[in-house]
Amino acid sequence: MGKVRTEQIKRIARELIRRFPNKFSGNFEENKRVVALLVPGATTRVRNQIAGYITHFYGGIEPASSSSEGREESE
Repeated sequence: MGKVRTEQIKRIARELIRRFPNKFSGNFEENKRVVALLVPGATTRVRNQIAGYITHFYGGIEPASSSSEGREESE
């Protein structure tokens, strides 16, 4: 079983995604830097948990350009 994220982490992450949808991606390292800028005063652990939740949220979304390129290569 994995660790459970608290409701506070999820609430902050969803609010950041709602307010700044174009600043995040499926890359944890980039999300970690953005969260550090947007949530000053957050501890390292909280910052990483928020960035991890955002990365998980964006993990299932592929950019349209990369999925169309894959189809062209296989033809």
